[in-house]
Amino acid sequence: MECMMYGGIALNIENILVTGHLYKEMEKILTQKNLSKNIRFVAEEEVSQEDVLWADVYVSFYPTEHFEFGNLKWVHSTGAGVDKYLYGREWDESVLLTRTVCSFGQRIGEYCLSYLLRDMQMHDTFAQMKAQRQWKPEEPKLLDSQRIVIYGTGEIGQEIARVLSTFRIKVSGVSRSGESVPFFDQVVKTENAAFLLKEADWVISTLPLTKQTYKIFNDAFFDQLNNSGFINVGRGATVDELALLEALQKKTVRQAVLDVFETEPLPETSPLWKHPDITITPHISAVTTPEEAVECFLDTLAKIENDEPLYNQVKTKQGY
Repeated sequence: MECMMYGGIALNIENILVTGHLYKEMEKILTQKNLSKNIRFVAEEEVSQEDVLWADVYVSFYPTEHFEFGNLKWVHSTGAGVDKYLYGREWDESVLLTRTVCSFGQRIGEYCLSYLLRDMQMHDTFAQMKAQRQWKPEEPKLLDSQRIVIYGTGEIGQEIARVLSTFRIKVSGVSRSGESVPFFDQVVKTENAAFLLKEADWVISTLPLTKQTYKIFNDAFFDQLNNSGFINVGRGATVDELALLEALQKKTVRQAVLDVFETEPLPETSPLWKHPDITITPHISAVTTPEEAVECFLDTLAKIENDEPLYNQVKTKQGY
């Protein structure tokens, strides 16, 4: 039995359960690493209660049907979000929870930048002109003319701000604490954001799903905007979708780019599909590759074994 110490607490790790839709690809990579652990690779739908009770470590995007804390010492999410583990669940504080942090910030930053450029360079307008065989010069806007407000100033929010600030865009942040962090011109507390929202050309959300953020983007929020663009790359349930549709109708929001939704896959009956001013992508702004999933897991494992600080430990009481 190998006894790992983390934070002065002994973690007796022998058995690792890997599941989730990447489990096969992760098995191919991890098998070549010759870890001195017992590892089970099991499809989500085949994970049994016995598998979970056997495990000291649980590795997956989400908890499966039979998930329980049992003998678990450590849970590692192969995604950046952990709301599936924490939202509506009483977490056992003796169990370490970590998440995957890899190229997500860069991916999401480039995702947001692509839609800002599409808007600034008037791609849709010129596509319509082409379809109508119209020659009507219009002047594209410059990126540095935009005022961007990012909700959530953690690692992903900071990376988006870094990407956008490269183009001299004025980026403001909104967080619970209002504490200054790199790459933002300013950061304010959530309750003090009204003056920023009034002038915002775009609002980008990277917020996790917690009790505090559930449908935080509601009628009262959208009424503060003035023909802004809205991008959600955080969690779908932070947005009141009916309120967003009403905001588009009232023109407080001119367009929305949505990568996440309260219900995924987005139901065919959702009115979001048909709205001309909504862009929908199927939760692809930050995709975990098998290589990155394994790399982050092994890096976290090494840090735990060496009792080193973790950059990806989740503050379970805060929900992120």
